[in-house]
Amino acid sequence: MTVEEKLYQLVGLWEGRGGTGEGGDVAPMADAMQGDAPDSLEGYALAGLGQLTRVFGTTPVDAVEGARGLVAKQRWLQERSRHGVPALVHEECLTGLAAWGATTFPAPLSWGASFDEGLVEQLGAAIGESMRSLGVHQGLAPVLDVVRDARWGRVEECISEDPHLVGEVATAYVRGVQSAGVVATLKHFVGYSNSRAGRNLAPVHAGPRELADVLLVPFEMALLDGGVGSVMNSYAEVDGVPVAADASLLTELLRERWGFEGTVVADYFSVAFLQTLHGVAADVADAGAQALEAGIDVELPTGVAYLALADAVRSGAVPEALVDRALRRVLTQKAALGLLDPGYDPSVDLDAIDLDPPAHRDLARRLAEESVVLLSNDGSLPLSTTAKRVAVVGPNADDPSALFGCYSFANHVLAQHPGTPMRLTVPPVLEALRSELAGAELVHARGCDVEGADTSGFGEAVEAARGADAVVVVLGDRAGLFGRGTSGEGCDAESLDLPGVQQQLLDAVLDGVEPGTPVVLVLLTGRPYAVASALERCSAVVQAFFPGQEGAGAVAGVLSGRVNPSGHLPVTLPRSVGAQPYSYLHPILGGASSVSNIATEPVLPFGHGLSYTTFERSDLQVESAEVPTGGSIIASVVVTNTGERAGADVVQLYGHDPVASVTRPVTQLLAHARVALEPGESVRVLLDVPTRRLALTDRRGVRVVEPGAVQLRVGPDAEHVELTADVELVGDAHPVTTADRRTVVTALEALA
Repeated sequence: MTVEEKLYQLVGLWEGRGGTGEGGDVAPMADAMQGDAPDSLEGYALAGLGQLTRVFGTTPVDAVEGARGLVAKQRWLQERSRHGVPALVHEECLTGLAAWGATTFPAPLSWGASFDEGLVEQLGAAIGESMRSLGVHQGLAPVLDVVRDARWGRVEECISEDPHLVGEVATAYVRGVQSAGVVATLKHFVGYSNSRAGRNLAPVHAGPRELADVLLVPFEMALLDGGVGSVMNSYAEVDGVPVAADASLLTELLRERWGFEGTVVADYFSVAFLQTLHGVAADVADAGAQALEAGIDVELPTGVAYLALADAVRSGAVPEALVDRALRRVLTQKAALGLLDPGYDPSVDLDAIDLDPPAHRDLARRLAEESVVLLSNDGSLPLSTTAKRVAVVGPNADDPSALFGCYSFANHVLAQHPGTPMRLTVPPVLEALRSELAGAELVHARGCDVEGADTSGFGEAVEAARGADAVVVVLGDRAGLFGRGTSGEGCDAESLDLPGVQQQLLDAVLDGVEPGTPVVLVLLTGRPYAVASALERCSAVVQAFFPGQEGAGAVAGVLSGRVNPSGHLPVTLPRSVGAQPYSYLHPILGGASSVSNIATEPVLPFGHGLSYTTFERSDLQVESAEVPTGGSIIASVVVTNTGERAGADVVQLYGHDPVASVTRPVTQLLAHARVALEPGESVRVLLDVPTRRLALTDRRGVRVVEPGAVQLRVGPDAEHVELTADVELVGDAHPVTTADRRTVVTALEALA
């Protein structure tokens, strides 16, 4: 290959350019960063092409027509470029394939709320099947950023604030996607979610201990246990060094220590951002040279920087060996996908394309139902069958898009194409309630918008609520991009109060109803909000984190009682914006303190979730009171459904390390198990926990498992302790390596 042919294999082409001119970009600064880059294959890719960027996910493209067009593009590359190498095709796939008419699944916070890795693996496989059916080879998901600050707009894309839960769920998603022959992509490596003040693309100041003990943990799990094929760099600069130019992360850690053999792809424009946003490169060629040396193999979405390297490579200013290193990785991946096979045929079965089949909708429904969290309930839920008149108010009651996250096709792309149909059957909460409560009269009033200060609809809402047997108030977020919503990429929050005047609407309804009237709050959000007053005043509060196209039915099913809620909070419910950043994994000094006037304790803790039945956890046992620092803790606990209906409990095992060489979290999740039980049924839950779950970076900067006492705790959440057992880790401090087991092994033993 010539130098140019090599470089073209390391870049993408984004036809459609990522900015529509009708409502903004679908990537950061897309119109500005694309500049004068070519917008079509012809004339751009005669020397070959590494990737095609978002063929289906940039504008509304009919799936069959898009697939037919993609086949034509691949054949053009085979026939017109000298080596005839097809392009690898990538798409976004965080809440389902981001394509027109594809099933939209719950957002990742809902994955975390389900605590159900098995179901998430099925979700990943379904998404992979859809991509493969179109000729797509790579999906840009999952997001492994650990939630550190609820103000950050991209919280909705994350799984949890617990790094091991993130790792376990993300690993399951990776396995699912890749089982379909599609490459999954871990993002954003690393530190992105730890930005200052929760602002998108803000500097990250995290020490090596926080990186190793929190932020890197899920990436290591998904890479080593999931066998992921690709990693995407973070936009962040960590302690002043942009990740896109950091060889210590992208090469020394990722490849030399962890043994990663796949491709590292650039987050969109992040290579050029080394010049424009970080100021560490003199021009785009300098930016490209730094990124290539650091370990980024593929520049996405286009070749703004890498294609500027040809002269520098020929002159020897940039070693051609660096280009060859990236090229080998790219071509190895293409070969593994079959793209280099003799006689490779890019055709797909156009007649078999169905992006929203019943099986996928069923998966979306099941995950939505498992992820709805019942935050509080005074007994008003399930809604009584005697409720003949139900008022349904709030801006999210009759809006299908309120069920979707930022990276759904509906909110990511269709929002910029007004009047374009969704091509999905998506009932809003109001419609789902009409079906669920068929014997009741439903009265609807919007009350206000998600954003804005207009209170003119309050009177109608209060009037609808007055005289009702029950009131359902549906509030929350509107997902969008770069300020075009209240949640999503570039939609960071200055306050954790509900957006706009929604809290005032809720207060007006609560003040206006007759005493004794149940008022149920339903939150459809992308982040946890500070809703302490609502928890105090409302009869019940239900939380759903953008539950997807089947989410309204899941919420309505919980309200009616058809669905027994079993979701648990994957993030803490904050008391105020002043307590941010916050994590349940805080050391002693990070908790409530008598020497500060700011109350940091959450309104509801990590792991909280109520049910319509009751569970009793008992008889916590450990196999051995002494465990080698390089071994595993084997514990078991009995859980019993003590209520009158079937339900699912999430058994949560926490660890408390009272004395260590560095400060430790007051508690941390060691293991969990989702257990479905019939009334009166009991099972013993066996948990085999590798000691590395208790690993820390010591004062020397070495990640070890230290000897000493550990208290095991079992309870309904991270705060409330029902059972304890003591274990002593014995022996020398155990240096953690990639050979140590990371996964928890669980099993259920039926009891008579």
